[in-house]
Amino acid sequence: MKDDYQKNNIPRRNSRVFSKSFDYSLDFKNINFRKRPELYRIGRGEQGVLLVEPYKSEILPFWQFADQEKAQKSSEKIYELFLSYLDANDFIGADMARKFLQMGYTRARRYANHKGGKKYKGAVPADKKGLSGSHGGDELPYSPEDQVKAAAAQIFKQKWNQAKTHTRYLELKDQFNQFIEKNLKTV
Repeated sequence: MKDDYQKNNIPRRNSRVFSKSFDYSLDFKNINFRKRPELYRIGRGEQGVLLVEPYKSEILPFWQFADQEKAQKSSEKIYELFLSYLDANDFIGADMARKFLQMGYTRARRYANHKGGKKYKGAVPADKKGLSGSHGGDELPYSPEDQVKAAAAQIFKQKWNQAKTHTRYLELKDQFNQFIEKNLKTV
């Protein structure tokens, strides 16, 4: 299999993470997923949201969740991008916009529940930086809910729900999954 990947000229890197649903071994800094859609995997939840280019660079500047006003403006702009990707039949762009909306919700909820956004006790070990999870640290108790962040989370949740249930998004997702399945058979 490794020889097949080299034959197909797929940039790779060493990865500390293994996932059946998202390939973290890809050299994300050297892949334009608009030009190489066959390399994209939807993954679970927000997987790859800060890795997949050029979409990350197109969407990230608009992602803000500090308060209701910023969340409203941000979620509307990201949803607007989502719709423009759908209009262009660009499933990967639409999926990345959906992931940013989801991440707006999850991060705002994290800050609503944990003052300063820190969920686990202690520092992240150097070899675990950039990876999700507790890394052996105990979860900190919930803080009194930050109402501003909770409201920001709800704004993102509404747009995320709109995106993930959008009829055209679901059609393109199905087409993309068929495209990937077909391409996997040829590798």
